[in-house]
Amino acid sequence: MENFSDRVLELNGRAHRSPEIGRAYDAARALGFPQINIDLIAGMLGETDANWQDCVERTVAMAPDSITIYQMELPYNTTISGDLLKGGGQFEEGVADWATKRRWVKDAFAALERAGYHIGSAYTAVRNPETTKFIYRDRLWEGADLLGLGVASFGHVNGVHMQNLDTWPKYQDAIERGELPLGRAYRPTDEERLIREFVLQLKRGANRPAYFAQKYGVDVLTRFRDALQSLRQDGYLAECSADRIALTRDALLRVDVLLPRFFLPQHTGIRYT
Repeated sequence: MENFSDRVLELNGRAHRSPEIGRAYDAARALGFPQINIDLIAGMLGETDANWQDCVERTVAMAPDSITIYQMELPYNTTISGDLLKGGGQFEEGVADWATKRRWVKDAFAALERAGYHIGSAYTAVRNPETTKFIYRDRLWEGADLLGLGVASFGHVNGVHMQNLDTWPKYQDAIERGELPLGRAYRPTDEERLIREFVLQLKRGANRPAYFAQKYGVDVLTRFRDALQSLRQDGYLAECSADRIALTRDALLRVDVLLPRFFLPQHTGIRYT
């Protein structure tokens, strides 16, 4: 749903408006889905402190089983990025800065915890962690296969990373020709797979060194000693032991910018599209 404000939804080019949110949610509940998630985005064009607080309060009132909160990002191939980079003036209100987006997510997490939710990752809160399971996320972050559908979608099949063509005309043309709409593919090495799973699982706020020792035969405390030490020095590590590596809440709010510390040198600074 992303936001309850029709103005914010329109500014950001979203197809839906606020009345549809309630209708879709009620319809999903009536169909008996056992787990319903609501998405919010912190930092959309035109968003304000008051608007964000209203979105969080209305989301809590709907009592979904889980809530996912993303901080607004602008890949280079988006219309908004293109306009901002060229100074086109179409999106004069701009996007909130990272400090503001992190503050909004931090405030939302605090409000959700007061309402009885549990924070399960850098992006998610669940009402009941015993019954609400993110099988898709957890299995994918442990190396499971995923077939990506849609423009620019990422997939991971049989040990190969793939991304679909990143523009609609090229994607549609490939489909109409009966071809897979693949834009690029890459088979990671065992070391790259280790790093991928390590950083993805760290997005949950913590991971277990024993998992990587069993699967890859690698002591991650030794392999990532320098990166972990840098996190400790910056105050972002809550725990670092043979049983558990855990991030602080402040680290969780900025986890995506911290994870490149674990990347191979040739992979730092690479944009995903």
